[in-house]
Amino acid sequence: MMDVLPLPRSGKTHNGGFVLDGSTVIDAGPGTEGAERRLRADLGAATGLPLPPGAGADGKAIRLRVDAADAGHLGPEGYRLDVDGDGITIHGGGAAGVFWGVQTLRQLLGPEAYRRAPLATDRRWEVPGTSVEDAPRFSWRGLMLDVSRHFMPKEGVLRYLDLLAAHKLNVFHFHLTDDQGWRIEIKRYPGLTEVGAWRSRTKYGHRASPLWDEAPHGGYYTQDDIREIVAYAAERHITVVPEIDIPGHSQAAIAAYPELGNTDVIDTTSLTVWDNWGITPNVLAPTDSTLRFYEGVLEEVLDLFPSTFVHIGGDECPKDQWRASTAAQARIKELGLADEDELQSWFIRHFDRWLTGRGRRLIGWDEILEGGLAPGAAVSSWRGYKGGIAAAEAGHDVVMCPEQQVYLDHRQAAGDDEPMPIGYVRTLEDVYRFEPVPPALAPEAAAHILGTQANVWTEVMQDSARVDYQVFPRLAAFAEVAWSTLPPSAERDFAGFERRMTAHYARLDALGVHYRPPGGPLPWQRRPGVAGRPIDGVPPNV
Repeated sequence: MMDVLPLPRSGKTHNGGFVLDGSTVIDAGPGTEGAERRLRADLGAATGLPLPPGAGADGKAIRLRVDAADAGHLGPEGYRLDVDGDGITIHGGGAAGVFWGVQTLRQLLGPEAYRRAPLATDRRWEVPGTSVEDAPRFSWRGLMLDVSRHFMPKEGVLRYLDLLAAHKLNVFHFHLTDDQGWRIEIKRYPGLTEVGAWRSRTKYGHRASPLWDEAPHGGYYTQDDIREIVAYAAERHITVVPEIDIPGHSQAAIAAYPELGNTDVIDTTSLTVWDNWGITPNVLAPTDSTLRFYEGVLEEVLDLFPSTFVHIGGDECPKDQWRASTAAQARIKELGLADEDELQSWFIRHFDRWLTGRGRRLIGWDEILEGGLAPGAAVSSWRGYKGGIAAAEAGHDVVMCPEQQVYLDHRQAAGDDEPMPIGYVRTLEDVYRFEPVPPALAPEAAAHILGTQANVWTEVMQDSARVDYQVFPRLAAFAEVAWSTLPPSAERDFAGFERRMTAHYARLDALGVHYRPPGGPLPWQRRPGVAGRPIDGVPPNV
């Protein structure tokens, strides 16, 4: 097999390659205009070739076609790529399939095809004779990026969308709000960004660390920034799923609008955007005015994000303030609820109905199972497989993202050199052997597994280089798990994957990715003396 990643469903090389040169044209059929633009922009920059549109005689053309027959055989994201002396042809079951075929073609051209300018004018751009037939295993192949704990400027987000596209990942879960920062402009509530987007200082390292970064930290995306991000993603066949946390992880919002909090329990006017990590007790008050406030937030969110799914968090919501609040206890009684767990479920069910009424679907972390799952809700199963199994068996759609398998903020090796080490060791091989569908699930329940995503929480990632170090190379292994139909975990050819990674490291180098090298962190990637929270032993498989 050629050094393609993720591993295609089938592929072989043969005699009779194709050379791109100044006479090569792109012959783009109906529905392939987006793939044509990306092909010309990306390969044109790397090769210096014009790649103009044209019908193209044999031996001169890259042909892009949407093919209904392939849609039936391979699905809308499937493709066939054929390279011979007559040219390059990519047939896709849909526009997305053509685009993913273009990503494979880029890999076949070598690492220099990922540069932004040609390295030499006499470079011979030859693609070997190749036949590939390919389609993804899962329709949801995602990465969640937390920009609340550490803000990533818009340019960095656009760069990560390019990295997702290069790995055939198609969902970007955008974690926009949390205790430590509110990152999206909401015009009717300007305080969310005027106050909620900024904190005075930041814990440096894990919350056990005695160190602080005393520089103020913050930032947010304007609505035009969000529109640009969403459009940029759509051009790459990536869906952006926004997350607005409700009812926990809300201290930044309460700091901006104190009336959102449990005012009969604490002085919410004294709260600031949180500067530490962990779980704060400050959660939303279960009032009608809180519901109306977040409906206003979500109205603007829906205008910006066309995604069918909207993530409302729902995780790690301490109930202590509700237990102590006379108003919250009165609300529980008024609504006929059994306890605080059902009060959290009341929040979730309200926004499930609200979103459903507007043609959208709610998705939340698996805590939304507590107190009863909203009928139309989907679940992001993060605390292990258990919540996802329960949801799937109850007929709810599930995205598998168990913490001990695909949380990329967890450390990659043992030893003191790992920067700010968090959690159990999760190596490149561990991620490669991750199986999103629990084997015990019956086929009917397994059909509710939409797919999988890797999650990146940024408490100990101050900048894009630190994010790169935690995400790569493990995201490459995850991408193969999400795309390719692989054998059972123990039977997977990790040695073969490592061989293909040799070529892929060169692509990451060309893209400027600050990945963790196979031999361990480079001197400037270490953070000596900064406390983390390493956990020894084998992680639980729950």
